[in-house]
Amino acid sequence: MPYNPAHDYADASQWRGTTILSVRKNGKVVIIGDGQVSAGNTVMKGNARKVRRIAGGHVIAGFAGATADAFALLERLESKLEQHPTQLARACVELAKDWRTDKYLRQLQAMLIVADKDETYVLTGNGDVVEPQDGIIAIGSGGNYAYSAALAISEYEKDAETLARKSMAIADKICVFTNSNLTVEILES
Repeated sequence: MPYNPAHDYADASQWRGTTILSVRKNGKVVIIGDGQVSAGNTVMKGNARKVRRIAGGHVIAGFAGATADAFALLERLESKLEQHPTQLARACVELAKDWRTDKYLRQLQAMLIVADKDETYVLTGNGDVVEPQDGIIAIGSGGNYAYSAALAISEYEKDAETLARKSMAIADKICVFTNSNLTVEILES
């Protein structure tokens, strides 16, 4: 996809081949992602790992969008966390500022969900650093399906991991760009 400065990074329709969901509930935060990578209507890979631990395992991150771009952003975020240890919000804001103002970074086409034991944020190329209102947030082509499912069953499911897995199973049934090969990372407070 060629770079377009007017491109809306928050537009979920552009992110193909991934679903990343974060659920924070009862002292646990879970980030879960599927493994599908698509090019148009073709599945290129079914077991990609789009959820990882960074910052010595104290932060978990999931990404949607261009893989190389996401890795570049994760490296930058780790650098910001080294400058501001235990300050995830500040590191995210600093990364978002760089992402918006740096000529090279502006061209990176990815979105991130990052969480530590206390906070969760979505970062976009628009400079957004968004904390979920209900402890649930999702990105990617199946993100809206997983998010809706998680909101709907959150009242009934008390365990964050079970809630995340059930929500991803629903997204997998609806979104052709989502599969059931999941990577799950969990932090407990």
